[in-house]
Amino acid sequence: MSKKYAFLFPGQGAQAPGMLKDIAENSASAKKVIDDVSSIINLDMTKLMWDSEASELSRSDNSQIAITTASIATMAALKDKGIEPSAAMGFSLGEFPALYAAGVLGFEDVIKVVRQRGLIMQKVCEEIAAENEGHAPGMSAILGLEPGKVVEIAKGIKDAYAANMNSVKQTVISGTFDALSAAEEAAKAAGARRAVRLAVAGPFHSPLMQKAADEFEKVLADVTFNDPKIHLFSNVTGKEVTKGADAKASAVLHLTHPVLWTDEEAVLANVISVEGGVDGWNVLEVGPGKVLSGLWGQTEFGTSLAATPVNTWDGINAL
Repeated sequence: MSKKYAFLFPGQGAQAPGMLKDIAENSASAKKVIDDVSSIINLDMTKLMWDSEASELSRSDNSQIAITTASIATMAALKDKGIEPSAAMGFSLGEFPALYAAGVLGFEDVIKVVRQRGLIMQKVCEEIAAENEGHAPGMSAILGLEPGKVVEIAKGIKDAYAANMNSVKQTVISGTFDALSAAEEAAKAAGARRAVRLAVAGPFHSPLMQKAADEFEKVLADVTFNDPKIHLFSNVTGKEVTKGADAKASAVLHLTHPVLWTDEEAVLANVISVEGGVDGWNVLEVGPGKVLSGLWGQTEFGTSLAATPVNTWDGINAL
């Protein structure tokens, strides 16, 4: 019996100069994706992805289109090997290549949408920084503290918000520079093992991004969202999405609402259990980095079915 595949797509912060270069050098399909993106948005994606400094690549207007391009290019290389998803979910930005994988958005639409999303979010983040004496807003991962306690800490600090429910061991807070500093100190005082400021350009998945959400809603107004053709899961609800209209609504709410990743993992695990069990599935992290594979491994079901990062040509050939 051939196995089914669940694709996990990484979010902002997974970017790194040179990412997925060896895949593009060995897969004509992957290289075509990169060239097509360059043509659609009139930007040299090979230069951006492989020759940029890390600080430049971390900007929302650069990282979002770069990660999306790398993820879709990797998916194209996997398709050449006969590997296609029966389920897809993406972390934050990764939800957009997941929408493409599920047939909700077409290729050109997803590229144009992500490009505008990155530009809008970068602009709003710069405005927030200007309002806070140049101190850039952002996100911080709180490690080793129960998620409920992190939520409580964030609620007690102005402009701090619990944004990403990553795992039982890790919750991410969004906020202004000063709010994050205060939240990090409070978390450490409450027993957190570490607080790590993330390589992202803004306070994503928090009410601080409402202006960006309002602008992004206008971008999506005339974009068609089809019903998904495979299992697809939402960061906003933590549940499976079955209607394109719901996916479109969530794409806007996405900017201001927390990422309910642990809920999504549990729903995916249930799908796997019902449709063949762990022996019938592989879970692949498709795109740069390996963060999502690590988070999956922290779940109760990750011990019986590991997730495999797919971010090199050797990794693709090993499948």
